Amino acid sequence: MQTYEIQVRNRNEQPTAVAEADLDVSEIAAWLERQYGAIAKVLAAQGSVPSGPPFARYHHREAEGRFHVEAGFPVTTVIEPADGVGPSTLPGGPVVETVHTGSYDTIEPAYGALACWVHEHDGELAGAAWEVYLTSPGARPDPGAWRTAIVQPYRIH
Repeated sequence: MQTYEIQVRNRNEQPTAVAEADLDVSEIAAWLERQYGAIAKVLAAQGSVPSGPPFARYHHREAEGRFHVEAGFPVTTVIEPADGVGPSTLPGGPVVETVHTGSYDTIEPAYGALACWVHEHDGELAGAAWEVYLTSPGARPDPGAWRTAIVQPYRIH
């Protein structure tokens, strides 16, 4: 079992370029793969480039196994909406972060470690976490080598 090192940070609000969809869990991976290329094309057409690795933020829906997914790249300037890609932001403020090594289907304990840390430090989760994909599955096909940062906003009671 992986041990998770928890980092506490105060982040600035981050402009992003994203695509959004409501998806079943089984649809997410294929959708993400298509969207990152499409977003990169929109950025290039607007003379922009990502300022960091791709991310995805998962907002739980009431229906079991469904999420509203916001996926894209951080950017340095706000983009114009085009071809299903639009501007958004990742929130600023206090966050806890950790890095998961391994396949995406084994990432849930990392979320648990963050939630436990927040509750043990008299805090509460403040909105949806997001995953930052530090390793490209195309470049490293072994899922055991994939590294994913999880960022969870929180607030102190």
